This record gives sequence, structure tokens and C-alpha cells, in this order.
Amino acid sequence: MDVLRRNHVVVTGREGGPVVMLAHGFGCDQNLWRLVVPPLAARFRVVLFDHVGAGSADPAAWDEQRYSTLDGYTTDVLEICRALGLGPLTFVGHSVSAMIGVLAVARQPEHFEGLVLLTPSPCYIDDEDYRGGFSAEDIDELLESLDSNYLGWSATMAPVIMGNPGRPELGEELTNSFCRTDPAMARVFARTTFLSDNRSDLSRVTVPTLVAQCARDAIAPPEVGDFVHARIPGSRLVTLEATGHCPQLSAPETTAAAITAFVADLR
Repeated sequence: MDVLRRNHVVVTGREGGPVVMLAHGFGCDQNLWRLVVPPLAARFRVVLFDHVGAGSADPAAWDEQRYSTLDGYTTDVLEICRALGLGPLTFVGHSVSAMIGVLAVARQPEHFEGLVLLTPSPCYIDDEDYRGGFSAEDIDELLESLDSNYLGWSATMAPVIMGNPGRPELGEELTNSFCRTDPAMARVFARTTFLSDNRSDLSRVTVPTLVAQCARDAIAPPEVGDFVHARIPGSRLVTLEATGHCPQLSAPETTAAAITAFVADLR
């Protein structure tokens, strides 16, 4: 039960249905899934949680060394799976949580029957023939800006990440989510997110996988989704008719439909 309190785990949805775990990205919390939860909960058992350092997770559980790599977050996910004891589930990871899902499946595949990678990126930095979307200098500047003025960085970057200038309320919501995050914890998670390189881990995935990218995404361009799809054996690739890096907010019906169809096909 300590594990469930630590990560503010919430279980909802249909009793006895297939289990879907939703994992949020950097600067977010489980609240950002709220628009996709109702359609998913009508058919599935839905597990929500907050990463340590975000949302209503226990701040006393924060440890900078543990969470300076994705392994710490991966261990948390596996501990939640064991504590819930709901059997193999489908893990839906948004943004950086997509790679947390990849690592969790690679480490203990018995907990998972499927994996949905929503706007994933195994490496944000361009490298020879690989296009991650950012140069090393871009990422250095991003992290320096975040370190010097986290609230200002949040106000500037959130609308870019959301990518829907015609719907400013979405950018405002993401800004507010960023600003609710403790800046010291956010700085560590940001470095963990933007400096990780999990390209070599993709081939270790052994469960059915859906790669869901957005048609227009400034953070994870289509080349990244194509790369992930090509490196995970037998994976499926779907391009959501959505703009931005957070389709669970900007296109919730489309996002929920893609997850539903994938999980239904696993039965």
C-alpha cells in the first residue's frame, strides 16, 4: 500500500475488464488523462498514477539520485504492477513515459500484454542519420533556460509543446501543470527526459506494441515515430490526426479510439 500512496495510484473503470495503465509525461500529472478516461473506463479497468515529483505523488519519496535516470521511474512502474496484482496489463506511456514503458517491458515482460507509445522519442538529439528534432545546442539552451527561470520557461515552452495556437486554453493548462511541479524536481526530470538515449532498448520489447504519433508535433516529429516503429519488432504505427505533443488533451476522442482498438485486438 505504501507504493500506491507514493504514486497516488487511482484505479477506475469496468471491474474485470482488460487493464490499461496510463503514464503521464514530463511536467504533467494524471489529470491530463481526464478526457480519455471516460471512454476507456467504459470498457477497461484503468490505472492512473503520478510519477514521483509530479502531481499528488508523495514528495517525501523524491530522491535525486534515483530519479536522475529513467531506471528509477521504471522501478516505480514495476512496483505498482506488483502491488496491484491485476495481471498482465497494457501500458500507455505518453512522451518520456513511452520509454519508461519500453524499459519496464524489457525488464519484466510478464507484467505486460501490450504497450502503447504515445508521441514517443527514444532520443531528442539529432545524431548523424537519426533525427530527434533538436541539436545538442538546442537541448543545452533549453535546459539552461529551465534552470535559470523555470516559471518563465514553462510559460514559453508549454504552448510550443501543446502546439495548438488557435486553442490557447490548452497551452495555458499545460503551463499551469508545469508550474504546479516543484522546480527542483522538474529540473532533474527534464535532464533525465531530454538527455536520455533509449534507441538501443527498442529492440528489447517483446510484447505487441502500438506507436501512436501526431501528424504535427514539434517535439517528436514523424521521423521519430517511424524510427521507433522500425526498431520494435512487429509493432504497429498509427498517425493520429492531431497537432502537438499532447493528443490526450488536443484530440482525446482520436487518442482514446486508437488505444481502445489496440487493446481490443489483444483479446
